[in-house]
Amino acid sequence: GSSRRDVKCLRLLSGMVLLLFVVRPVACAGPPARTGVAERPEAAGFSLRDIDGATHRLSDYRGKVVIVNFWATWCPPCRKEMPSMERAWQSIKSQNVVLLAINVGQNEDQVWGFTAETTISFPLLLDEDGTVSSSWPMLGLPTTFVVDTDGRVVYRAVGDREWDDPELLAPILALGKKP
Repeated sequence: GSSRRDVKCLRLLSGMVLLLFVVRPVACAGPPARTGVAERPEAAGFSLRDIDGATHRLSDYRGKVVIVNFWATWCPPCRKEMPSMERAWQSIKSQNVVLLAINVGQNEDQVWGFTAETTISFPLLLDEDGTVSSSWPMLGLPTTFVVDTDGRVVYRAVGDREWDDPELLAPILALGKKP
């Protein structure tokens, strides 16, 4: 009931506070574009439906590099980076890489409204209650993780990026190359 709704509202509010005080300054700071995650923890699994109703599980993509982006339509840096994510997706989708954007705390109609303004061809997943996002080490929105072919978190990027930058993509693509 209301206790669950209060927790959800508090989580969203804390996310907005982090967005204002943590994410935006990082987003403007420039390089490093991504931070290596030294301990390479196992990525938290998930099963979420996309805006077309298809279910995506992180485990379905084992053997591929998975870029997992957490975002929301109300987040200006998230909206700013989406066109570059689409351009990146167009250049990498034929390689051993998957791009999944997980919308945090919004419903299908809100996300569909965003897609009316911005063309996105990679899967947009819905984490309406924030359960999945709370199991990943996020500092605010947008936060993007790169999961290697073994299901381990290798990189984390907090704030918006130009995802179609070849220098940013090179080490990500290298993770998917077979030795």
